[in-house]
Amino acid sequence: MRGGNGPLAESRQVSKSPRHRAREFAVQGLYQHLLGGSDEAGIRAQAESVPGFDNADTGLYLMLLGETLANIPPLRDAIAPHVDRAWEEVSPIERSILLLGACELRFHPETPYRVIINEAIELAKTYGGTDGHKFVNGVLDKLAPELRPQEATPARAR
Repeated sequence: MRGGNGPLAESRQVSKSPRHRAREFAVQGLYQHLLGGSDEAGIRAQAESVPGFDNADTGLYLMLLGETLANIPPLRDAIAPHVDRAWEEVSPIERSILLLGACELRFHPETPYRVIINEAIELAKTYGGTDGHKFVNGVLDKLAPELRPQEATPARAR
């Protein structure tokens, strides 16, 4: 995972909202699960020990982590038709971001789909590979009309 140290990274970190921080911790937990099979309790214990965790929206973090972990197979199945390669070929961090985005699209209609996609793009810019944010944007933009038909219209119909 990419990250940054130094003044620029510190200044970006200061401006992060508690909800964004919650999503960051959730993505990091999903990454731990995908790579090492960590369970939810272990992921939570590790996250709670990280400096800055107390600045995250803990309720949102717990909800998103738990819901995403509990629904990985159906979320993966919803995402798969929109991915241009085998699921296993997608980097683990981008899989984590896509799973989190799909979870929010499916289970959290109170959050506008554009906010969810923008948050996922920002996570991919921070942690993903080069152009990972474009990939995440493309996949979630295709998935949103399926999971939010009343709110999101297919890109080709816009």
